[in-house]
Amino acid sequence: MSKQVRVRFAPSPTGPLHIGGVRTALFNYLFAKKNNGVFFLRIEDTDQNRYVSGAEEYIMEALEWLGIAPDETIGKNEKFGPYRQSERKHLYKQYADQLINSGNAYYAFDTAEALDAHRKLEEEQGNTFIYNHHNREKLDTSLVISADETAKRIADGEHYVIRFKTPVNETLHMHDIIRGDVKFETNLLDDKVLFKSDGMPTYHLANIVDDHLMETTHVIRGEEWLPSMPLHVLLYRAFGWQAPEFAHLPLIMKPIGNGKLSKRDGDKMGFPVFPLDWKTEEGVSSGYREKGFFPEAVINFLALLGWNDGTEKELYTLEELVEAFDLSRVHKAGAKFDPEKNKWFNHQYLVKQKDEDLAKAYAPILAEKGFNVDQSVLIKVVSLIKERAHFVSEFWELSDFFFVSPTSYDEKARKNWKDETPTLMQELISVVEEITDFTSMNIETIVKDWMTKNEIGMGKVMQPFRLSMVGALKGPHLFDIVEVIGKEETIKRIQKAIAAL
Repeated sequence: MSKQVRVRFAPSPTGPLHIGGVRTALFNYLFAKKNNGVFFLRIEDTDQNRYVSGAEEYIMEALEWLGIAPDETIGKNEKFGPYRQSERKHLYKQYADQLINSGNAYYAFDTAEALDAHRKLEEEQGNTFIYNHHNREKLDTSLVISADETAKRIADGEHYVIRFKTPVNETLHMHDIIRGDVKFETNLLDDKVLFKSDGMPTYHLANIVDDHLMETTHVIRGEEWLPSMPLHVLLYRAFGWQAPEFAHLPLIMKPIGNGKLSKRDGDKMGFPVFPLDWKTEEGVSSGYREKGFFPEAVINFLALLGWNDGTEKELYTLEELVEAFDLSRVHKAGAKFDPEKNKWFNHQYLVKQKDEDLAKAYAPILAEKGFNVDQSVLIKVVSLIKERAHFVSEFWELSDFFFVSPTSYDEKARKNWKDETPTLMQELISVVEEITDFTSMNIETIVKDWMTKNEIGMGKVMQPFRLSMVGALKGPHLFDIVEVIGKEETIKRIQKAIAAL
C-alpha cells in the first residue's frame, strides 16, 4: 500500500450505537492500526428528519470507553474537516452539477403521484417498477425536455431531484477483500437519487464525495451495504476518481433463529446490544458499561464475531488483536451472537483484574447495604469469590455470609445435622476458642488434628460447620471464610446454629 491507509467509521446520529456498529468501528480501527494508518470518525447527519439529539455525543463516548477512539474527528486533528456532514453541505452541489455536465446524471421532476401511477401501471402488467434505463426517457426528466425548459423549471422553484444515469448493458466486475470477485448487471440497478432540490445530498453522493475528499483508502462496512457497492464504484468512475478498496463485514445474527441481531433480542433474553445505557422517555435501554462488562472483554468478544486468526486462541489484548488482525480472515457468513460466551469473556477479564481494583468496585455496593468494610478485608473476600463471578454485581450474592450471619439454613443441607451434631459442634467451639494464630491454614490443621485424634468422620463436622457459617453448603474454602469472619463471630455462628437446628 503506497498511500497511507485511511479508514472511517461513519454512523448516522439516529439513536444509540448498536453493537453491530461497534464491531464495524473496531474492525476499521484494527485495520488502521495494523497498517500504521488513520482511523477517523465522520458523522453522517444529512437526514435531519431522523436526527436524534445526544446520539452524536453517545457515539463519541462509546468509542472512548471501548478504547478505540478515532485519530481524527469533530474537534480532534481536523485535517480534512468538517467531520460533521451537515457542515459540509455547501460542497455537494458542485459535484452533483459536475455529474450533470458530464452526462452521468440528470434532473427528474416527477411528482410522488406520477411515480405512484407508473408503479401501479407496471404492477398491473406483472412487472416491478424500477426507475432506470427502461423508463427514464418516458418520465419527466431533463433527458427528454430541453436545457432551456429544465433551467426555467428549476428557476421557477419547481421541485426536482438529480438522479444518477446508470450505464446500460454492462456487467460490472468488482473486488471485495472479504467476498472476492463480485458481479452486478447494470440493467438491474435503479437510477438512484443523488441530490434533492432542498439543497441536501442523499447518502450515496455525500458518502462518495466525502470519502474522496478525506482520502479514504478502504471502505470497511456492514454486509447490508453490499448492494450499494456497484453504484458507489460507478460514481467513482463517473468522477474520474480512484475508488477505495471495499470490504463488507458479515452480519451479527440473533442467538436463536434467523435474522440480524436486534434490540428486541436483547430485551427478550436480558443482554445489552448497546455499549452504554441509552435513556429515552420510554425508559432505559441497558448498555454493556452499566451492566458491568469490562470494555476489554466487549472488544475481545466482538473481534471474534466473524473473524479469527486461524488458531484456537480466544483471549487477546487490543494490541494483540491489532497484531493478528487480517481482513482476509474475516468470514463471509453471519456470526451468531452468543450471550453466554459474552459473559464468559467478561469472567475471564474479571479474574485478571487486581483484587484491589475489584475491592474498590465492590465497596459502593456494600456501602449501599450499610456496610463499611476495611479495604484489606474486602481484598481478601474478593480474592476468594471472583472465580465464581461474571460481574462485580454478583459479588454480594457470592459473599453476603462474610458480612451477615445466616438467618436461615438450607433445607436440603439440614439433613447433615444429626442427633450427635450439637455435641460435636460444642466440642468444636472449645477447639476454636483455644486457637491463637487465627489463620486459615493453622485453623484447618488444628481442627483436622482434633478430628483425627478423636476418630471423628470428616463429614460429621465439616458440613455442619459450613452450614453454621454460611447457612448453606456453598462458598469458598471453609477455613478461609472462618479466618475472614474471625474467632468471635465463628463461635457465635456455631452457637446460633446449635440453637436453631
